[in-house]
Amino acid sequence: MTISFIPSTYITIKISKQKLYLFDNSQILKVYSISTSRFGIGNKSGSYKTPLGLHRIISKIGRNASGGAIFKKRRNIGKIFKVYKNKKKAVDLITTRILRLEGLEPGINKGKGIDSFKRCIYIHGTPEEWLIGRPASHGCIRMKNGDVIGLFDLVKRDTLVKIER
Repeated sequence: MTISFIPSTYITIKISKQKLYLFDNSQILKVYSISTSRFGIGNKSGSYKTPLGLHRIISKIGRNASGGAIFKKRRNIGKIFKVYKNKKKAVDLITTRILRLEGLEPGINKGKGIDSFKRCIYIHGTPEEWLIGRPASHGCIRMKNGDVIGLFDLVKRDTLVKIER
């Protein structure tokens, strides 16, 4: 997909660096450590891999949720998960905020069997904050809970997100 203009605010995710860059007017506004998929890069449904390409934030979920709020099927279930301070294994929970992504490139991240929206690819919080900075997710982009709150407050719906190697 070709974008004929550069929006003032956009996100670039660099999987090789495990970093999310928030740009404003082509200047880096914020840099966050993240975790992408522990299964690698890919777009197929059921692969648990992180897809590449141009996306947009199609919805923002959890505006007033408490830090550590647990979401199931994009709904706050009313429970809080304490962030592990040690290396205790947790389930792959979605916590605090959700920025749901929609792929914008047919054949890459949009379409039958590869659709980022249908795969429920999100930017979200995690109780496994010690794993941030290395691949650990099941396809989504994980962030520290405080960081995802900050990012959530800085971006709007329709913000472009480019996921790169």
